[in-house]
Amino acid sequence: MKSTRNKTIDFSIEEGKEFFDRCLNIDNLVDPINKTIIGDTLEVMDRLEEGSVDLIIADPPYNMQKDFNGNVFKKTDAESYKEYTNAWLEKAIKLLKPNGSIYVCCDHMSSLVIGTLLTEKLIVKNRITWEREKGRGAKRNWKNAMEDIWFAVKSEDYTFNLDAVKVRKKVLAPYKENGLPKDWEETNEGNFRNTCPSNIWTDLSVPYWSMAENTAHPTQKPEKLIAKLILASSNPGDIVFDPFLGSGTTSVVAKKLGRKYIGVEQNPLYATWAEKRLSTAETDKEIQGIKNGIFLARNEK
Repeated sequence: MKSTRNKTIDFSIEEGKEFFDRCLNIDNLVDPINKTIIGDTLEVMDRLEEGSVDLIIADPPYNMQKDFNGNVFKKTDAESYKEYTNAWLEKAIKLLKPNGSIYVCCDHMSSLVIGTLLTEKLIVKNRITWEREKGRGAKRNWKNAMEDIWFAVKSEDYTFNLDAVKVRKKVLAPYKENGLPKDWEETNEGNFRNTCPSNIWTDLSVPYWSMAENTAHPTQKPEKLIAKLILASSNPGDIVFDPFLGSGTTSVVAKKLGRKYIGVEQNPLYATWAEKRLSTAETDKEIQGIKNGIFLARNEK
């Protein structure tokens, strides 16, 4: 029995049949907007309209052994992983509009392959590194507590909404000019400044059992992380595409933030969980870790 505080989404397709029935498959792609598509992402991307997507957020399997509910991704050699990455990346780039952007998640090893390929095909703008507060220790290595996200664009005419993702920081030594705060705000809770975000993120929590967004998916990303990418690199009404949807985080956050979405997931169970979360997002727009448009520090209320 789960604790009453355990909010993890973990049910069978039979138990969630109403959500499974909302998904599309590769033979039914008449209108893929705001849909979850069950199928092989390479085949599905061939059926989608080229140049129709504003933003791609991709979280492909890292080059390590991982069991995705029976679909096992096996670790392979670097060249084979490069070929696999190149195959899906080529198809994904074709879907981007001329002013579109793409973010690709990876670990420290797959980052070497993905960063190289993106540099060959697009304009790489940055590499974001975010801290995972979880992670197993190692006897003969440093504990792995980071992941990368590569940010690339098709042209220099791309969207970047800086004000939407500024970081709110406490001001420890406030400076005044003519007796008034200079570049900071005085509040009852303290003194704050909204500053430009860096490419090192330490404010994220990997979803855990008491969070409403949590599912039993083994590599789920935080909604707060995806919100940063969507707010920065898309506008309301834009189409956000995720070729490796997993349990639906990208689509859910896109919906909460007023964007359109298309998500592809090969595992029917994960797609079912995604539709459950999308159903909840129709009325619940909250993203944990964001309050009144401000990204809070990790574990800050």
